[in-house]
Amino acid sequence: MKTIKGPAIFLAQFYGDKPPFNTIDGICQWASSLGYKGVQIPTWDIRYFDLEKVANDTVFANEYKAKINSYGLEITELSTHLQGQLIAVNPAYDKLFDGFAPDSCKNNPSERYKWAVQQLKWAAKASQNLGLNAHATFSGSLLWQMVYPWPQRPAGLVDEGFTELAKRWTPILNEFDNCGVDLCYEIHAGEDLHDGISYELFLDKVNQHPRACLLYDPSHFVLQCLDYVTYIDHYHERIKACHIKDAEFNPNGKQGVYGGYQNWVDRAGRFRSLGDGQVDFKKVFSKLAHYDFPGWAVLEWECCYKNQEDGAREGVEFIKNHIIRVTDKAFDDFAGVQQDEEFNKKVLGI
Repeated sequence: MKTIKGPAIFLAQFYGDKPPFNTIDGICQWASSLGYKGVQIPTWDIRYFDLEKVANDTVFANEYKAKINSYGLEITELSTHLQGQLIAVNPAYDKLFDGFAPDSCKNNPSERYKWAVQQLKWAAKASQNLGLNAHATFSGSLLWQMVYPWPQRPAGLVDEGFTELAKRWTPILNEFDNCGVDLCYEIHAGEDLHDGISYELFLDKVNQHPRACLLYDPSHFVLQCLDYVTYIDHYHERIKACHIKDAEFNPNGKQGVYGGYQNWVDRAGRFRSLGDGQVDFKKVFSKLAHYDFPGWAVLEWECCYKNQEDGAREGVEFIKNHIIRVTDKAFDDFAGVQQDEEFNKKVLGI
């Protein structure tokens, strides 16, 4: 069995314009001072990470890695959540998602798509140059507006949507395969890959591609009323990355899963800081240990109430206390005897 690595922290929600959050050195020093051992690094802000340069300059990549290591930290994974979202955008969301693209691609969906593809391919090479085994991203969505359709979906629409999604992602998956890196889709509302069934539809379309893996985050499943523990039983062989994030779902007589168009603080389903929500993390960590999860326990802070710095400070201890240091012996070894074939036959009467 393997002991999960951690605690680590996803830096995206902590970037800012004031020290220590305005430089990669400052934010790494801060994370290390709290007791974190790893950082998951977003790749869309050049102030913190130059994706193109890390992908194309191994000397620079080694220097960048050494800088992170100098703070007592390891890079757990790189993230292209925003770029991955742009691989597949339904026209209904063009204006909203243009905010994720550089100015040169805005109001030009075809150029935005080409830019996103290049970003993902650089991410594969950058991950390889940094010695990483997994990468975190979103799938994007062509179909999300059809998740609960009225009028009814036209026949064949879902199949056509997943065929196109697979067509867009297959060359990227092949590049990750060439680089020896697993591409881990965060299963998330708003994405075409938002639960187990939708992920399986995608897997079928990419011919069970070995690099089409998963980033597990139980918080998204709480909000969908999906069994987040049994999910691990189904997909543990594909789970190569993990966000440790809490959530709660408190439906009432006025709202449920869809939230009534309310802001986060007023929804029935809300993200919470670790320990403040409903996720049973004892079961989650036990199940991940059972299946020898090979990666890191990465805090992702999102909370409708608590300050992010308080969430990070509390989160490091929460993860430390939940990581199971796996045993190398059975609890009843003291009562065991050495294997003896003849003795065993006598016991069985044969």
